[in-house]
Amino acid sequence: MKELKAWHEDDQFWEKVSPIVFGQQCRQSTAPQINQITVLLGLKPPMTVLDLCCGLGRHSMELARRGFTVTGVDRTAVYLEKAKKQANAENLPIEFIQEDMRKFCRPDTFDLVLNFYTSFGYFENPAEDRRVIVNMEKSLKQGGRLVMDMAGKEILARIFRERDWHEDDGVIWLEERKVSKDWTWIDSRWILLRGDKRDEFRVSHRLYSAAELAALLKDCGFRSVDIYGNLAGAPYDQNAERLVVVAHK
Repeated sequence: MKELKAWHEDDQFWEKVSPIVFGQQCRQSTAPQINQITVLLGLKPPMTVLDLCCGLGRHSMELARRGFTVTGVDRTAVYLEKAKKQANAENLPIEFIQEDMRKFCRPDTFDLVLNFYTSFGYFENPAEDRRVIVNMEKSLKQGGRLVMDMAGKEILARIFRERDWHEDDGVIWLEERKVSKDWTWIDSRWILLRGDKRDEFRVSHRLYSAAELAALLKDCGFRSVDIYGNLAGAPYDQNAERLVVVAHK
């Protein structure tokens, strides 16, 4: 068993979970997600977009295909190498940067910042979450917007299962979950099975309710926050699929 104190900083973890985290279902959802957010926000190229925690660059590339000016930032080198290779193959002029989201800041540069797929709340010290928000706010132009997409606390409370399993691209993913710290944290045990190979990891992150995340965003300088239940703009109610926030600078 492999236990990681800082799982999100382990390149081997990200490389091994890539086939399941970015499996076929995830890849197929990319274009529809960009369609939805484009309609919801009325986005038009060549707006400048920061895709923070871009992973393999799936959203960055979809935006670039539509004429947006895109910068993708991620800390995992192997992901960025694959993203650059694909972007070059399609002749997409995307700037990919290897950097930790706690450090990347390019003041007054972007019309839009995207932080999708629960790529927030990894850090045990809440001050580091705040630092990420401040960096995103500073990186936006005046009037720019931040879109965050994650599994909200209210949704997890409704659908919570202690154990689950999935299969994608020949990998079986077993997951065991436990909520802790008064419903502010979730600890997960992941077991990945590929043929006769077995890998085990511990993954954990902070849980945010809609009200908690909106309050944090406003406290870090955003003037207003809209809350939705998916990227199409559905209400954040008992039927919400995701916690989607649109914060306005």
